[in-house]
Amino acid sequence: MSQHPAPIVLDPVARDADAEHELLRAQGAATRVDILGVEAWSVSDPALLKELLTSPDVSKDPRRHWPGFEEALQTWPLALWVAATNMFTAYGGDHRRLRRIVAPAFSARRIAAMRPAVDGIVEDLLDALEATPPGEVVDIRDLFAYPLPITVIGRLLGVPDDRAGDFRVLVNDVFATTLSPEEAAANTAQLYGMLDALIAAKRAEPGEDTASVLIALSEENADGEGLSEEELRDTLLLMINAGYETTGNLIDQAVAALLTDPDQLAHIREGRASWLDVVEETLRHSPPVKHLPLRFAVADIPLPDGRTIAKGEAILASYAAANRHPGWHDDPDVFDVTRITKEHLAFGHGIHFCLGAALARMEGEAALSAFFTRFPDAELVPGEGDLRPVASLISNGHRSLPVRLRPGR
Repeated sequence: MSQHPAPIVLDPVARDADAEHELLRAQGAATRVDILGVEAWSVSDPALLKELLTSPDVSKDPRRHWPGFEEALQTWPLALWVAATNMFTAYGGDHRRLRRIVAPAFSARRIAAMRPAVDGIVEDLLDALEATPPGEVVDIRDLFAYPLPITVIGRLLGVPDDRAGDFRVLVNDVFATTLSPEEAAANTAQLYGMLDALIAAKRAEPGEDTASVLIALSEENADGEGLSEEELRDTLLLMINAGYETTGNLIDQAVAALLTDPDQLAHIREGRASWLDVVEETLRHSPPVKHLPLRFAVADIPLPDGRTIAKGEAILASYAAANRHPGWHDDPDVFDVTRITKEHLAFGHGIHFCLGAALARMEGEAALSAFFTRFPDAELVPGEGDLRPVASLISNGHRSLPVRLRPGR
């Protein structure tokens, strides 16, 4: 049998992601895929994925451990995912140093202290929705699920509210998998231009925000323990990207799931489950990120079926496929807020576990509880229940979420 049969070409617009994930699982714990022209091993078995996510034989540093890095910089539409210099692409001591610097911004105490501000943003967004005439349809993704996290992460970094939205389109295109390499490069240049402007503004007038703190650390870098200028910019990039698109997808998917199945909403209203249960089941059933590019084998890695991930080969963490693995959960395709086993890999695992997980959970819980309290009669628009997915093999949300907040008069 060939070591490298033809890879499965992942659909860049994710027309039927569930079927694609089922196909990946059917090939075994890992299988070769083509992700926009780059070959990688898609890992969809949760046990193997957990093992690889914690193995020293797996790196996120393409400069050191991926022979295809230089070519990808020139030809791959997702080059930014491997080109950035921050803890997302760091390995070993560099990763520990960068994570240690960023972690205080997401401490339990700081997240708890942010809850009143998050509740205030939620209420402001719901106030605006309240003005919608009865019977009128609104796009909840556009007007609620997305504005909340971009405003929250903007305030965390010290971006004025009236400028936070400027990042939105650019961040959307970071997750897009339909751009040409030239379009992706142009989007990256615009995004870096905005980050450079933010850094310049904070250097001129520092505040109490996280961006100002990170800038101060970059200016105290003589001992090598702070941030270089490149690491500073790319760390801000990571915080904006990770703190916005993913949480928007979480809220979007949760609202869609509850409005699609009123029995699930009844579990909440009748006390059989909590809003946090909704958040966790959404993260398991429809995680905000389907596939996360990329990791790299530092040494040959034997697979359970006798094949080998060779040193230098790329690895794709296929979180959405792993979360619904039939060997992990009973009836994995069923959305059930009363599910007892709530484990999932939506935030990764091990040393790269998402630092912003607690913030995302808090935002999701705050948004969902307030939305369904304010609009108990909300419903998906009849005839548009088959929601179209975002055209991305990375981002896992809907292109729009059309909802009628109140019955028409």
